Amino acid sequence: MYVCVCKAVTDKQVAQAINQGLCSRRQVMECTGAGGVCGKCSSSIKAMLDEKCQNRAMRAQAA
Repeated sequence: MYVCVCKAVTDKQVAQAINQGLCSRRQVMECTGAGGVCGKCSSSIKAMLDEKCQNRAMRAQAA
């Protein structure tokens, strides 16, 4: 699914960037190229970051 239609960035590309350790919207946007045109993808990227980074924090606490 496209997260950023303007730059043709998919949810898989965003997830891959987050899985590489990026934890800010700006970092993900710079890495993937998303977000530079209309900005509609910003909220989707933030939601993905919140979910992935929260899961990462939970795993770290459990260890």
